[in-house]
Amino acid sequence: MPFGSIGIPGLLLILVIALIIFGPSKLPELGKAFGRTLSEFKSATRGLVSNDEDEKKKDAEKVEPSALPNK
Repeated sequence: MPFGSIGIPGLLLILVIALIIFGPSKLPELGKAFGRTLSEFKSATRGLVSNDEDEKKKDAEKVEPSALPNK
């Protein structure tokens, strides 16, 4: 498992590389953009999950006429 856990040294390496590439003035802007993107992604996935659960409930409530017992 080569990518199992990053750990503290890996995070520090990523931070140093980000500082070198983007500079210290751009990092706060990148952090804000990443945070907004992550929150939008989370809300979208919650919406998809809730829609899926609603559809399952509707399907469970529907009873096909052929599934009813004949009397």
